[in-house]
Amino acid sequence: MTAVAITRPGGPEVLVAGPQPMPSPGEGEVLVRVAAAGVNRADTGQRAGTYPPPPGASPLPGLEVSGVVVALGAGVTRLREGDAVCALVNGGGYAHYVAVPAAQCLPVPKGLDWIEAAALPEACFTVWTNVFDRARLASGETLLVHGGSSGIGTTAIPLARALGSKVFATAGSAAKVEACERLGAARGIQYREEDFVDVVKRLTDGRGVDVILDMVGGSYLPRNIDALALDGRLVMIAAPGGREGTLEMGKVIMRRLTITGSGLRALSAEAKAHIARALRDKVWPLIASGQFRPTIHATFPLERAADAHRTMEEGSHIGKIMLEVDISQPLHTT
Repeated sequence: MTAVAITRPGGPEVLVAGPQPMPSPGEGEVLVRVAAAGVNRADTGQRAGTYPPPPGASPLPGLEVSGVVVALGAGVTRLREGDAVCALVNGGGYAHYVAVPAAQCLPVPKGLDWIEAAALPEACFTVWTNVFDRARLASGETLLVHGGSSGIGTTAIPLARALGSKVFATAGSAAKVEACERLGAARGIQYREEDFVDVVKRLTDGRGVDVILDMVGGSYLPRNIDALALDGRLVMIAAPGGREGTLEMGKVIMRRLTITGSGLRALSAEAKAHIARALRDKVWPLIASGQFRPTIHATFPLERAADAHRTMEEGSHIGKIMLEVDISQPLHTT
């Protein structure tokens, strides 16, 4: 098969498309003929050598795909050959075929094409486990999303809004702020010109927000603490702004704050299967009813994965960056 490999740690130029051995599905897995694949920050980190895949995972990049099931591993009963699925994969998504745990596959939602379907898994799994499982965001509460125009942000905003929360979002330009507000944010905050702590305090009558989804880290830590309401929850999923920050423990204690974080890729197969079931029950109906749809910034052919990585690292994108692999496959959704 054709797949994109990381020839050595480095910049986007180290991504090279070429022949690779065909994977075969193991016990509990299915083989998917890939139609499209998503590009994520984890992929750029793996390419650069700073985010190695966990033991046993494919060394090829790519953590989410859409496509057709073409073979079943031992013990798989829920899926059949010919099923159209989108899936969170453990690696190897930049390829024409990938072996996927069956429990991490979800049906392609009705009304979505292959590209949109492949844009769902990584962001939806991440947002659900962090915002709704770990941070326990409930209907009627307020959420602040940092990086609102990212793939994660453009998923968190409409999803939280659809489930009854009021959302604020930070972004780095007027165009990105406008995009966040189109997606359902009550207020976009241009962080280069405004202090997000002052803005959310003003918009919540001094109370602060119930939950913050932070993918910045570093100097944002003390400001996040100041922006939280009593019993507020801060969930951290990335730290490009630095791995260290100052924490005033008295504020955490007196205001009963919760600080947590998680990384999706290292979760157990059982944990990922649990998230997949929750998404199918809670999120997929929202997609089917038109309340939530992924935002696609750009699509590149598989062979131009390096250009897709360059676009991501330039930082001007709004929404997901995708790879087109084989969208000529028939798409039958239910």
